Amino acid sequence: MADYEQMLLQAEGLLDGKDWSITTLSNASALLYDTLEDLNWAGFYLMRNGELQLGPFQGKVACTHIAVGKGVCGTAVAEDQVQCVYDVHQFPGHIACDSASNSEIVIPLHVGGEVIGVLDIDSPLIGRFTEEDEKYLRQFAAILERSLSE
Repeated sequence: MADYEQMLLQAEGLLDGKDWSITTLSNASALLYDTLEDLNWAGFYLMRNGELQLGPFQGKVACTHIAVGKGVCGTAVAEDQVQCVYDVHQFPGHIACDSASNSEIVIPLHVGGEVIGVLDIDSPLIGRFTEEDEKYLRQFAAILERSLSE
């Protein structure tokens, strides 16, 4: 089980808002990937030209463009809500960037009240993400949002 309290403390220090957003997101994805167990992908898709485009990540090669409203990430943007998917194979319209992924959590990121992208985390385990994961990952996203706003 991840030590979320420690990870959030590390995030506060690491993601201090003084760096270029790509640097911040790169370190954030590395922190998540190194801290959380049973992941095969942790990273970001960022809004650009009306769609989600691949941003910094850790893990296997990924899809580069995702339309708003498509897949788990696009749905998170369209609904502006966290998507915690127990089994991605049961999610209508799931985009299989990595066939090894079986569960996923996606958290919209905001700056100035606008969705600027998503935090996307995949696992090869079905049911990997719990309410506790969602609670702490929302806090992690809030740290990122503050950092990206500075």
